[in-house]
Amino acid sequence: MKTEIRYKFLNGNESKHGEHKWRLNKWYKIDGDLEICVNGFHCSKYIPDALCYVQGDTLAFVEVRGESIITDNKECWSEMRVIKRYKWKKEHSIKLAIFSARLCLSAFEEVYPDDVRPRKAIEAAEICVENPTEGNLQAARSAAMSARSAARSAAMSAMSAMSAMSAAWSAAESAAKQKMHEYVLSLFEG
Repeated sequence: MKTEIRYKFLNGNESKHGEHKWRLNKWYKIDGDLEICVNGFHCSKYIPDALCYVQGDTLAFVEVRGESIITDNKECWSEMRVIKRYKWKKEHSIKLAIFSARLCLSAFEEVYPDDVRPRKAIEAAEICVENPTEGNLQAARSAAMSARSAARSAAMSAMSAMSAMSAAWSAAESAAKQKMHEYVLSLFEG
């Protein structure tokens, strides 16, 4: 039977929903008919998608097999086992946020070349994650507030262009999700 690798977040060795306890490398099989969000073992093809559903403290690499229900960003399987677990720390979330912001930065700067607030916020966050002093944390917070203001201004300007952007958004979202997924893998499997 063919297996595939997917990802899910756990709280220690327990599923957040359903309270299933996972033992490393042990196959589990669900009873009854699969129903997404109701019955089955849930996971995602990409780590950022898994993080959207459960913000646990453990990133689990899982193997899946058997029957499945697959949606755009969530999957439900009849059989699953955890093959690797990694402790997910606040630092990983911050690094992923920085990486994601960098993915968007060139698009913002193309439209607003003189607005350096998002770039400064990213740089301040990078400094803070490498050297988390109180001064660096304050600088990152201040820069983040400025970047938020820049984003709001850009969003208001973009409202009229929204329908033109929606077609491009889907393709860009898939590419960004793949890049974010690969980045997180590099944090753990270097």
